[in-house]
Amino acid sequence: MRVLCFGSLNIDYVYQVPCFVRKGETLAATELQSFSGGKGLNQSVALARAGIKTFHAGAIGEDGAFLAEELRAAGVDTSFVACLHDVRTGHAVIQKTPEGDNCILLYGGANRAVTHEQIDRTLAHFSAPDVLVAQNEISEPGYLLERAKARGMRIALNPSPMDETLRPLLPLSDFLLLNEIEASQLLGCDAHADPGDMAEELRKSLPATAIVLTLGENGSIYAARDGMIRCPAERVTAVDTTAAGDTYTGFFLAGILNGFDAARAMRFASAAAAIAVTRPGAAPSIPTRDEVLARVDA
Repeated sequence: MRVLCFGSLNIDYVYQVPCFVRKGETLAATELQSFSGGKGLNQSVALARAGIKTFHAGAIGEDGAFLAEELRAAGVDTSFVACLHDVRTGHAVIQKTPEGDNCILLYGGANRAVTHEQIDRTLAHFSAPDVLVAQNEISEPGYLLERAKARGMRIALNPSPMDETLRPLLPLSDFLLLNEIEASQLLGCDAHADPGDMAEELRKSLPATAIVLTLGENGSIYAARDGMIRCPAERVTAVDTTAAGDTYTGFFLAGILNGFDAARAMRFASAAAAIAVTRPGAAPSIPTRDEVLARVDA
């Protein structure tokens, strides 16, 4: 069993700001840093550092060669990463406050140049019981999920950024991992609605799918046919929350694939995310399996 993460690779430009910039405002940043990132890259790194044999597929421009190098350094196979010569690598402009909160502006770049042909070439190397991990930061997500399901792959979908094109694809997922904003968008309800109610509503609408709802400092919820489980978040002082959700996603899936029950997989993922938010950057903040197990088993 192998995991293919077919997703985005970004260069993250992180601006330290006193508060998020408002409409019409000019705001001076106090610091600028550049990191590797993208939800796909982050989740691949998390899966690999959690001990899973992980392959990454996606696209970069010539300016993004270092992203493939960082994936390989984390133990990810990059055989299916295409380097394009006529488009720039995707990037993100991230505002980060002293409290560790962030807001993100994405430019798709090469991530939006993924084609049916690249998807077919890649998926030809995978089948049941392999797992596809996907997000919504590349082009052709519908074709990707449909072709993967036709090959018997299990699918873990992180519907981020959420849009209506994903709605008909949700029943293809075996695991749906999302935050409360994305859940409220799917359900058409207020983002401050009761998270347990949202998780249960999603479970009812997708009976064959395990729902994992992340709630930041309020923990996470797992909802499936066998019931609902809540897991509290670990209390830490956050430095940068940029890759917290991606870290949780990678470590939760790694836990499940390594035979953990849902409750232990949630604790494993929560501990990993707690470590990640105490470090700057996206992919560089993601811990190793040994670091997380030491925290969980302490």
